[in-house]
Amino acid sequence: MAPSSLRRVPSPRPLPPPLTRWGEGWRITVAVLGGLLAWLGQFDESTRPGALLPLLDLVVGVPAIVALHWRRRWPAGVATLTTLATTVSGMAGFASLIAFISLVTTRRWRAIVPVGLVGVGSGYVYDGLRPASSVGLPWWAVLVFSALVMGIAVVIGLYVGARRELAAAARDRIRTAEREQEARVEQARMGERARIAREMHDVLAHRISLVSLHAGAMTYRTDLGVDELRASARVVQENAHQALGELRDVLGVLRDPAAGPALTATAPPQPTLADLPALVLEARDAGTPVDLSTRVADLAAVPDTVGRTAYRVVQEALTNARKHAPGSLVLLEVSGSPGSQLEIVVENRLPRSRVAVGGVGTGPEVPGAGLGLVGLAERAALAGGGLVHGPTAAQEYRVAAWLPWPA
Repeated sequence: MAPSSLRRVPSPRPLPPPLTRWGEGWRITVAVLGGLLAWLGQFDESTRPGALLPLLDLVVGVPAIVALHWRRRWPAGVATLTTLATTVSGMAGFASLIAFISLVTTRRWRAIVPVGLVGVGSGYVYDGLRPASSVGLPWWAVLVFSALVMGIAVVIGLYVGARRELAAAARDRIRTAEREQEARVEQARMGERARIAREMHDVLAHRISLVSLHAGAMTYRTDLGVDELRASARVVQENAHQALGELRDVLGVLRDPAAGPALTATAPPQPTLADLPALVLEARDAGTPVDLSTRVADLAAVPDTVGRTAYRVVQEALTNARKHAPGSLVLLEVSGSPGSQLEIVVENRLPRSRVAVGGVGTGPEVPGAGLGLVGLAERAALAGGGLVHGPTAAQEYRVAAWLPWPA
C-alpha cells in the first residue's frame, strides 16, 4: 500500500522556463504553416474547398492550433485533444506534435504512453478517411510510419526536458554557491569583528588602568606639587580621550562567545605602524622583494588604532602577493599626516595566468576566497576609512586603504 501511495505522487520536476514572445511565436508559426501545407495538400482536381472533409479538417485544426497556448498549463489535456483532432484534421498535425513534445518533457509516462498510442492510431484513421490522397501503403506501413513519427517526438521531448533539468540544476548550484559565499563573507566579518574586539579589550584595559592609577594618585596623595598634578591630569586626559576613541571604533562589535576567558587573558602587544620596517624585512627574508616608500615624518606618531589597521592591511597584501605572485616586486607606499588621513597603497604585478593580451584579468581566476581582504575592508570601515582592491589597467594588482588620522 505504501509503494502504491508513493507512485501516485508525481516526482518533482523543474518548472519550464517562461516562454518569450519569440519562443511562443515560432512554435505557433510552425504549427500554422505546417497545418496549412497539410490542409492544402489534400486537394486534387476532384476535391473542392467546400467539400465536407476539408471543411471539417479546417474547423477542427484551427482550435487545435489555438489550444497550444495552454499546453504548459494542461499538458496532458491539450496533447490528448490535439492528438485526437488529427484523426480528421491534417491541419492539427504539427500542433499535436508540439503539444506531445511538451507533454514528454514532463516525463509523466502514464499520460505519454496513451497519448502516443492514440497518435499512432490517429495516423491510421486519417489515412483511411482519405483513400484518394493515399500513396497505396499497406496498413502496417502506415502504423509503422505513425509510430516512427511519435517516437521521434518522444526523443525530442526527452532531450528538451533533460536540457531544462541541467539548466535548472546549474541555476540551483549557482544560487547555492552564492548563498555559501555570502555565509562565508558574513562569517569572516563576524570573525574580524571578534578579533578587533579582543585587541581593543587589551588596549582599553591598559588605558583605563593608567587613568585609574593617576586619578587615584591625585585623590589620595597630598604631597604632590602643582607640576606633578598637572602631569597626572594630562596623562588621565590623554588616555581617556584615546580610550573613548578606541571604544567608539568597536562600539556594537559583538565579542566571540566561544572565546570565553581568553578575552581577559594577557596578550602580547599588538603591532603598530612603527613595526612596519620589521614586517618589510621579514617579507624580504621570505623571498618577496619589497620597495618601501614612506612619506610619514614619524611612523611611531601614528595613533595605535590607525597603525594597527594599517599594519594589518600591509601584512595581508604582502601575504597575498607572496601566495599568488611569488617573486613579483611589491611596491609599498605609506603617506599621510595628522589631521588628514593615512594612505596605504600596495601594488604587485599580476601572475601570467591572470594577464592576457589586450586586457587584464581575462585568464582563470586566482584560487582563493578573498576572505582576508573582506575582513580588512570591514576593519577599515570600522576605523572610519575604506579599502579597495583589484587589478589595474597596468596589469598590476592594487590594494589601497585610507584611514582617518586625528590631529
